[in-house]
Amino acid sequence: MVKDVSGVLPGKGLDPAAKPAGSKPDKGFGEFLTESLQKVDALQKDADAAVERAARGEPGAGIQETMVAVEKADVAFKLMMEVRQKILDAYQEMMRMQV
Repeated sequence: MVKDVSGVLPGKGLDPAAKPAGSKPDKGFGEFLTESLQKVDALQKDADAAVERAARGEPGAGIQETMVAVEKADVAFKLMMEVRQKILDAYQEMMRMQV
């Protein structure tokens, strides 16, 4: 996806606090995590459906498409678990800090 960069001229558009007109408010961290989990869940369901279609021998449900769906779900799940571990590590580090 290519974003429009025509508005970025020297001295313009460089204020990080400024938001473009009509932009949505930033999402919170919790909302971001919830959406990410929903996307991972959707990929898992798509992979399950692809496996079922391939097992039934439905037309258009080739092994390649099935394996791609399963690998996408696997990579997304592994990424989610790594992010979870990083969040837990950060939380534990904060709990060890002395105030």
